[in-house]
Amino acid sequence: MHQPDYRDHSNGEFALPWTYLHAIKDYTDMAWYLEQTPGARAVFNFVPILLDQLEDYSDQFATGNFRDPLLRFLATADLAALSAEDKTVILESCFRCNQSTMIDAYPAYQRLQLITEYLSGDDETNLDYLSPQFFADLLIWYHLTWLGESVRRDNTRIALWLAQGNGFSLDDRRAIIEIMGRLIANLIPRYRALQEAGRIELSTSPHYHPIAPLLLDFASARDSWPDVRLPNCENYPDGATRLRFHVDSARASHNARFGVAAQGIWPAEGGLSHAAAGVFAAAGFGWTASGEALLRHSLGKDAGERERYLYRPYRIATRDGVIAGFFRDDRLSDKIGFEYAKWLGKDAVLDFIRELEGIADRAPEGETPVVSIIMDGENAWEYYPYNGFYFLSELYTLLAAHRRIRLTTFSEVAADAALTELSHIAAGSWVYGTFSTWIGDRAKNSAWELLCSAKQAYDRRLSSGYLSEAERDAATRQLASCEASDWFWWPGEYNPSESVKSFDELYRRNLANLYHLLQLPAPEILQQPLSVGAAHSDLSGAMRRVS
Repeated sequence: MHQPDYRDHSNGEFALPWTYLHAIKDYTDMAWYLEQTPGARAVFNFVPILLDQLEDYSDQFATGNFRDPLLRFLATADLAALSAEDKTVILESCFRCNQSTMIDAYPAYQRLQLITEYLSGDDETNLDYLSPQFFADLLIWYHLTWLGESVRRDNTRIALWLAQGNGFSLDDRRAIIEIMGRLIANLIPRYRALQEAGRIELSTSPHYHPIAPLLLDFASARDSWPDVRLPNCENYPDGATRLRFHVDSARASHNARFGVAAQGIWPAEGGLSHAAAGVFAAAGFGWTASGEALLRHSLGKDAGERERYLYRPYRIATRDGVIAGFFRDDRLSDKIGFEYAKWLGKDAVLDFIRELEGIADRAPEGETPVVSIIMDGENAWEYYPYNGFYFLSELYTLLAAHRRIRLTTFSEVAADAALTELSHIAAGSWVYGTFSTWIGDRAKNSAWELLCSAKQAYDRRLSSGYLSEAERDAATRQLASCEASDWFWWPGEYNPSESVKSFDELYRRNLANLYHLLQLPAPEILQQPLSVGAAHSDLSGAMRRVS
């Protein structure tokens, strides 16, 4: 479960709404499936910066002081007072969801989209044809379609709204705000309760989601991509200290929110190297995980041999300690992420179970395979009908009752199973086993170069003693936000231009805010976009298919 920090810390405003939208849909639904299936077990990884934002939103709902534009518009008593700019933001935002499952499935919502398309154009006066009631209905529908399926099936008022279709009142808008506020306020307690009941394991990631091996050493990218073109910086300045900051902060965050120390750490994007594993082991973590291709590169194996090395836990010994390692079955994880949304739910679940049974049947004699299904906890489900309800409910129910398959957690396996020695980790990620998604092309390298320059300015300013303790702390938090992996995921001509523009602007604004907190002028280059994007395919957007 991960979302980058969408806040502009110069004013506290949220630039994008994905944290709260995924909270009322995916984070809510995923807890519900475990609550409804007593025999199910799973590992959920919460990145601390996501938890920071969930608590921020919970405070916004509690106080009514909304710093997210869409929530502020939803709560606006008099929508006739909306400016042309406000209306444009609503129209540009409120159809950002999967067309077939979240718009076309609801004729009343689809009609609002058709009206919008008919009036689209450069003439701002077209907005005058859209009444306050139009915007009330559009804001309600956008949030209705983002509510989790477990919420829809449990709330009579939501069912009535779905049947009503239009003519929503201010009371309706206030009521849906109240529903969303309760969902978000209860999320961390729900997952904590599941953990305390022994139903799930909760793990963490470095606090702001940086790519650990790249913070330590840019050249580690050559382990799996020898001819990669690296940024024009020898290394990220003092990256080892910065990684320890993120790791130590994550441990403290997790302990405070969930009451116990995290035993496992999912490195951001499965980005792992031997040096990074040592940092995690030294911090006291018992297990970590990454992708299948990284394991293959580390062992020097061929993909055709996967059943002889993939389905087992590994023991990774570093000079700083020992940690267990688990590696993702890319093909089965991608089937859930990209294929099964097109199937009937029961058929998909039965196919998945047949796949697992086949792995067990082909296992070497005397060996019990450990199959790691590791995937995005939020982005896949909107491509499924009913947010994956029929697939996920059947999946947990049938797996929990299966006589040959046992749902478990990484900590349990690490404690009970014999671990195979893994003497060296070839640095890489869960995406193709390389860091090509975050470094190597012109725009991504430029993003790193801007960050390196900002970090050098940060180091000089802090060593000068010019800033107060509070000012140093604020600058350090802002630097941590700038180090997040997400700013390097999006640059590139293979990503959709709308998303690239949003993330590019927010990254450059984050860097400018850092310079402001350091009381230094921001470089003019921060006014220039790094990338504009272009295309859309299975290889673009918020998910990557690797099998």
